[in-house]
Amino acid sequence: MAQDSGLITIIDPIAPASEAYRTLRMNLQFASLDKKLNSLLITSPGPGEGKSTTLANLAVTMAQVDQRVIMVDCDLRRPHLHDVFGLSNDMGLTTMMLEDSALDNPPLQETSIKGLRLLASGALPPRPSDLLGSQRMEKVLQRLLDDADILLLDAPPLLAVTDAVVLSTKVDGVLLVVSAGETRREHVQQGIERLTKVNANILGSVLNNAPLNSALHSYYT
Repeated sequence: MAQDSGLITIIDPIAPASEAYRTLRMNLQFASLDKKLNSLLITSPGPGEGKSTTLANLAVTMAQVDQRVIMVDCDLRRPHLHDVFGLSNDMGLTTMMLEDSALDNPPLQETSIKGLRLLASGALPPRPSDLLGSQRMEKVLQRLLDDADILLLDAPPLLAVTDAVVLSTKVDGVLLVVSAGETRREHVQQGIERLTKVNANILGSVLNNAPLNSALHSYYT
């Protein structure tokens, strides 16, 4: 069951914010016309900008159109997705990194949404960047793709640590979440520069916490 009020797509599926997530899903579909989007990394320049909430709601909308979606919590410093969905964090990504049996049988958890599953972070390692940049990580992602149409990876903020930059080279695309009125322009530029240096495929950005137009709000109520 959803435990977090940030899951607007479940709590209020006709809200303007829910419609915005469905529009984001559609825009990503158009962005992948030439090359199928199998894996998507979602990050932000800094902390507290809504990347995990954005990922969770986007995942819900994808599963609602019969896609098999696996959310992968790659924030091995401050994992949050298991809290959003009220699930366990005892096993997950780090389990697959360390145990061959888990690679064969991934410790995926079902959510309340059909077709939507979570690979939690699992135990937090001492050097996350080394783990995420390893060849084993590539094997983990490939194994998960055997059971999914798309993987959504939640990564730490770009300017805090190198984890997201390392992961960006292993996915088909990157989505950058920024918070209206909070994210500094220079931080966005710095984040984009870091991704560009490793030739990451930046698909676009999501403006989070933008003011709601009152006319649009009245249309949906």
